[in-house]
Amino acid sequence: MKSVYSDAIVEKVAKNGGIFLVEIDGETVFSKQSLNPPRFPEAGEINELIKKFKKF
Repeated sequence: MKSVYSDAIVEKVAKNGGIFLVEIDGETVFSKQSLNPPRFPEAGEINELIKKFKKF
């Protein structure tokens, strides 16, 4: 992620429950828990969501 978005702040927060959350400027771009069934992102999915978000 840092190689593509050098200004990104990437954090790993150790918790139980397998939370996977991606936010940009406080806005949720991807949340594993909000999907039914919960899932991790597919390859390239986060980059595509970030590109869409940055167009706004």
